[in-house]
Amino acid sequence: MSLYVYVEPDDARRSQIGPAFREVGCTMLDGMAELEAHLRRYPETILIILGATVDLEESLMVAAYQRLQRPLIGVVLIRKVVEPGVVLRCLQSGVREIVAEDDEQGLKDATIRSIDLSKALSTTLRTSADVAPYARVITLFSGKGGNGRSTLATNLAVALAGGGRRVLLIDLDLQFGDIAIMLKLSPERNIAGGVTMTGRLDEPGLRSIVTPYKPGLDTLLAPPSPAEGEKVTREFVVELLDAARPVYDFIVVDTPAVVTDQVLAALDMTDWYVPIVTPDLPTLKSVRLTVEMFDLLDYAQDKRLLVFNRANTQVGLSPAEVELAVGMPFTVQVPSSRDVTVSVNAGEPLCQTDPMHPVSRAIRALADRCAGVEAAPVRRRRFLSRKARA
Repeated sequence: MSLYVYVEPDDARRSQIGPAFREVGCTMLDGMAELEAHLRRYPETILIILGATVDLEESLMVAAYQRLQRPLIGVVLIRKVVEPGVVLRCLQSGVREIVAEDDEQGLKDATIRSIDLSKALSTTLRTSADVAPYARVITLFSGKGGNGRSTLATNLAVALAGGGRRVLLIDLDLQFGDIAIMLKLSPERNIAGGVTMTGRLDEPGLRSIVTPYKPGLDTLLAPPSPAEGEKVTREFVVELLDAARPVYDFIVVDTPAVVTDQVLAALDMTDWYVPIVTPDLPTLKSVRLTVEMFDLLDYAQDKRLLVFNRANTQVGLSPAEVELAVGMPFTVQVPSSRDVTVSVNAGEPLCQTDPMHPVSRAIRALADRCAGVEAAPVRRRRFLSRKARA
């Protein structure tokens, strides 16, 4: 188990400072790619030291992401010189300490303070975990297929998971659901398996039909055949969400491109409605009708989060024109990228394999909104510095 990590691309600097930190079990890494791989393998890490030659902007983005996804991790930032402008930016961020490269004792003190704080936070989170949560339901919907709804739902669930959060991703496309194949999971356990427990579904029963994906993220997959999906009733969906809400912090629901009784059941219990639009006329019409349906059903307007997917596609429709056609502003704009298709074909969500990708950052901004986190603009995320506050 490796709780402490030191990232420094420069071989000379890494070898110079390495011995002191290796004595306490600190893993030495030479870049951010290694750091991402290390954190996936050792999620229990509580300290990241970013060396003086690590790019500042990259350091800020990585630390901001960890602040939200793994709040137990403390980031200590080393700079060749601690400049006032850097200190000011750190005051608005989540970095716990910023120290000068030549301040050896200051670095030791900073790491000790950060480790102590992480251990204190760990105790607080364990205590908080004893209080049952009440999950917020997030339902993604579009009346037209092929606009990336399942991809967005999968990545949103990944972005929400972590930092002690518990997330359930439900595939409510009961005939042709894609979540299982997108995450390389077997649908042996699926939503239809709970139908026999209708009227008595409890937490153990729920656990018997969910498929874990990673720590903090479970999935409830669609049945492998459309015939099995027909067994799932509106009443069972209501019971299912009632059973899941005390167990999880967030429930992300992926839906088909049609309004079924099961979809309406989920929408009636939803906290955040996420309609999806892409820059093409059929989808604009579909989303406009979706908004009108939400109005007729009296779903709160301030709980609607419109996602503009493939926003940078040059097809003759500007974002302003799309907003005007739909009749509501965008919450986030997700750019188009071939990396999304590559990640889908690989069965690995982009938010997991490349959290700094522009698509991942846009989806993380949506996750922040759903979680009630007031985030700064994506490229300007900052972190706090306990050193600077002293």
